[in-house]
Amino acid sequence: MQMFLGDWLRRRALLTPEKVALRDAEADLAPITYREWDARAGRTANYLRSLGVARGDRVAVLAFNSLTYLDVWFACAKLGAIMQPLNYRLTAEELHTLIADATPMVLLSGAEFADVVAQLHHYPSSVQHWVDLEPGLVLARQSFPAEIAPLELNRDDPWVICYTGGTTGTPKGAVLTHGSIAANAVNTVASWGLTPDDVAILNAPLFHTGGLNVFTAPLVLIGGCSIVCKGFEVNQVFDLIAHAGVTIHFGVPTMFIAMQQHPRWAEADFSRLKLLISGGAPCPLPVFEAFWRRGLDFKTGYGLTEAGPNTFWLPSADVQRKPGAVGFPLFFVDVRVADPSGCELGPNEVGELLIRGPHVCKGYWGRPDETARTIVDGWLHTGDLALRDAEGYYTIVGRLKDVIISGGENIYPAEVESVLSGHPAVAEVALIAAPDPHWGEVGWAVVVTRPQITLDPDDLLAYAGEHLARFKLPKRIILATGLPKTAAGKLDKQALVQIYIHAKEAA
Repeated sequence: MQMFLGDWLRRRALLTPEKVALRDAEADLAPITYREWDARAGRTANYLRSLGVARGDRVAVLAFNSLTYLDVWFACAKLGAIMQPLNYRLTAEELHTLIADATPMVLLSGAEFADVVAQLHHYPSSVQHWVDLEPGLVLARQSFPAEIAPLELNRDDPWVICYTGGTTGTPKGAVLTHGSIAANAVNTVASWGLTPDDVAILNAPLFHTGGLNVFTAPLVLIGGCSIVCKGFEVNQVFDLIAHAGVTIHFGVPTMFIAMQQHPRWAEADFSRLKLLISGGAPCPLPVFEAFWRRGLDFKTGYGLTEAGPNTFWLPSADVQRKPGAVGFPLFFVDVRVADPSGCELGPNEVGELLIRGPHVCKGYWGRPDETARTIVDGWLHTGDLALRDAEGYYTIVGRLKDVIISGGENIYPAEVESVLSGHPAVAEVALIAAPDPHWGEVGWAVVVTRPQITLDPDDLLAYAGEHLARFKLPKRIILATGLPKTAAGKLDKQALVQIYIHAKEAA
């Protein structure tokens, strides 16, 4: 019996062979149909098989976004192999740690990373084949057939090992299975209203679940189109929205802030966009309001590597009525807000968000103890704090580990950051916990101002005092030229703590 669980492109190519699946932003938006993409992935799969790659083997990729990167992802599905996307912002030593964790047989790399790959050769490694993604793989696969015998796979068979965006310790590899990726795609299409006519910009890195699964896999399921970009470049985003028929777009807050600070913002035509969604980190309210003034349905999403990442949907009618809310769980998703003992809390009570559903990952690669602590009785313990209001809408209020407890009062950094971001001089802000002999700990705000604008910290505190209780106000305002980011584009608060707190304590 032929099984298509792993061979998405073969099934989509049968259903809509001439539909445009991809456009290459690096090649004047050259179109690739689903028939053509399936053939590319089939040749790639047969080439990898010639290297000895079989079901369950890992294939690592170190590269910027490209069509060939996507070919490898779906080639792995055809083989039952497991793709290990590597964060290209890491050092050779850090990459070696990840390679040692998943022990890939093959490492495919982009030309831009030749130097770091040369350094990796000096480490003991499981890698048997070091292959240039382009032109190496592209040329080599041309001698192989596009057809490949179907493979029977189960929903629990791993497809991707996607590393969490942690800022301390070794990242954990979340095992995304064929079933979990499919469930996320079904949830997204059914709950977000994606259609075959939708076109998305794919500029989130493919080593991150956002690049793989926010829109890319769901669009394959429904037969839509992704415009593949090497990375994020704000001018390119404006160009694509203006001229490439883009209807949906996902980004992290820093991307949307960059758009609003760009000279092209005022004249940009967003009329074709039906959905803009921000994820990966809390988005300041002023960023939402700027898009709303342009008539855009801009909202915040919520997800994490271990679940989907798509988990909630906020109906369009509620976007401005419920600012900051993520809405309701998607079609096949259960959630609850729980206290430390796991008991469900009532309306407007803050607790840890727990998630259950077929989109949840299988666990962490090679870490059964971590898996058992994180997924308990089918419920994923996210480490994120949330509340459910009286109408049933969910809002994410921060990280469990980020909560500042000052004099017995809980301070949620996301709330304070959102208020501070409303000041016209503030470009970016992060609230971190600092030890205090009287209160135990207090909040310090690290602030980046907008270009050519000066800011008096006392003015910012006075502004915040109009919106926040006194105990929530930062006890110190630190003006900085920039905020450190993680590889996924999120604020790296651990780095801020190290710079402004630990370093000063050690001095």
